[in-house]
Amino acid sequence: MPVVDSKPCFLIPNPVQSDSPLFIYLPGMDGTGKLLQSQMPELAMDLDIRCLAIPKNYLATWDVLAKNVLDLIHAELEQSCQRQIYLCGESFGGCLAMKVATQSPHLFKRIILINPASAFQHHPWFNWISQVTHFVPSLLFNVGALGLLPFLASLERISKSDRLILLTTMRSIPPETINWRLSLLRDFQIDKKQLQSLTQPVLLIGSGSDRLLPSVSEIARLAEILPNTKTFILPNSGHACLLETDVNLYQILKENDFLGCNLPTTSQFATKIIEGQQIDLSASEVNSIAVSRMFTKGVPRG
Repeated sequence: MPVVDSKPCFLIPNPVQSDSPLFIYLPGMDGTGKLLQSQMPELAMDLDIRCLAIPKNYLATWDVLAKNVLDLIHAELEQSCQRQIYLCGESFGGCLAMKVATQSPHLFKRIILINPASAFQHHPWFNWISQVTHFVPSLLFNVGALGLLPFLASLERISKSDRLILLTTMRSIPPETINWRLSLLRDFQIDKKQLQSLTQPVLLIGSGSDRLLPSVSEIARLAEILPNTKTFILPNSGHACLLETDVNLYQILKENDFLGCNLPTTSQFATKIIEGQQIDLSASEVNSIAVSRMFTKGVPRG
């Protein structure tokens, strides 16, 4: 991948495919876009991928970041203004995706939110942690990154090489940047009416074994607000689910009709697979699933 500019930019990991829908990936707290790389080969079969990269020392508000992303997207559209755009946000990027989408609700054909960190503000313990990290010496951040790995990911489901990439990426973020992005998550707010303006299909993906955030209950909450959602639960996955060898984002999108022209038109529903049968569920039923931990089967990669 190319070197990141001094301002947020899009990395182009594959040859440009101007005839394919534009797939915009907004990354987690690392801000690098690198943690999508194992998913890219299959996604690139149908999508033209752009990964947002946020410079390590770039400290901006949600509104400024959202404007940065929209400026980058409009620059892409200058090359081909008729393209469909998929917006995909993971964790921290899920919050940014909501900010971006609500600022330009008609720009995106599909939206995918993966373990959105909007769950952060609903967890008092994380709010407290985000306020005391300012007092942690810089040297301890590298040690802490290693200790945080089991919370970030189900390590047994990730290859050794991808574990190393995850740890290296985490250690590359300066403590000041970590503190700033944690403060953004702590203060993240978005109006329900703004979310309700997003009438395009939204796919909510949650990890059932997320030890970092209550992702399943958060996507159930969002499913009650957003008018046109599908919910997909990965029962055994951790927070950094896209690094797992058995998680295939391309197949998840395909099985949920998020690739091609057959878009879902019903309002709120989710899909549960029980003994090989696919059943449509209301958003309230999704919430009960979150409580009882009755999850769908994940889709293996390959």
